Amino acid sequence: MVFANPKLLWLMVVPVLLAVLYIYRELSGRNPRMEVSTLTPWVSGGSSIMAWLRHLPFLLRTVALVMIVLALARPRSSTETERVDVEGIDIVLAMDVSTSMLARDFKPDRINAAKDIAIEFIAQRPNDRMGIVVFAGESYTQCPLTTDRATLINLMKEISTDLIEDGTAIGNGLATAVARLQDSDAKSRVVILLTDGVNNSGEITPATAAEIAKTYGIRVYTIGVGANGEAPYPVMTPWGVQVQNVKVEIDEKLLSTIAETTGGKYFRATDNTKLAEIYSEINKMEKAKTTVDSFPVYKELFGRYGVIALVCLLLEFLLSALILRRLP
Repeated sequence: MVFANPKLLWLMVVPVLLAVLYIYRELSGRNPRMEVSTLTPWVSGGSSIMAWLRHLPFLLRTVALVMIVLALARPRSSTETERVDVEGIDIVLAMDVSTSMLARDFKPDRINAAKDIAIEFIAQRPNDRMGIVVFAGESYTQCPLTTDRATLINLMKEISTDLIEDGTAIGNGLATAVARLQDSDAKSRVVILLTDGVNNSGEITPATAAEIAKTYGIRVYTIGVGANGEAPYPVMTPWGVQVQNVKVEIDEKLLSTIAETTGGKYFRATDNTKLAEIYSEINKMEKAKTTVDSFPVYKELFGRYGVIALVCLLLEFLLSALILRRLP
């Protein structure tokens, strides 16, 4: 048997102290007294069983307190293990955070649409390790590989276009994502690279990064984000921010080459719905189950301790109210 909250067992000191105090009071003769004219009836009658039963309510109360502490510590038993199928996939989301991601051909804009749909994707894969890489003029790791979904989602929400120097370093972004996966021993390793532009900066070319990914057996799914033709984009003018249509430029040939080199696939997302469908398709394609048999099956035991405590308190009440009543 193990306890889910073992630190709460320190509360056992409370019933121990109460027992010590009770014994001290009994031995020191500090219990309530009653004056009578003669002790003859008590002396001749010998010791009554009621004299011993008077300690029973305290004993029941102490046992109940011990049972409550044990229940709070959540005792559990595990005598068997369960064979569980897990995905066994490590995934890094590499996201473009250049200022062009503020274009409003998606709702409310490209970067927020990409973040919201990526969060849904993260939530749908609870058994995979996932990480986040962001890139613009350079790249860095927003979150290393982890199974902590809350941390992943919170760090995804914090992504914005003012994190790093502007630009579109697709090669650097992909290389950073590959670096996060190169030492992974997962059965399948995947990069989902999302961008809305043309590679125009960075020290590593996209072709080189793709070859590195291929060497390590890492598949890269590329997503080009942007409407066809032109897209509304917020532009700062002497009269404040105004939305103007700008030409959409995505190097689809480069993104297709990266995907083909690594055994992945290229997708084009022109709106929120299409982007969600792309993530859903990737989610269906990347299923590589493996069986793990080291997960213990726990049986919760706190209920039985709670029942014992309740029974003890009920018995104490009945004894005190009906049988061992005290004079005022």
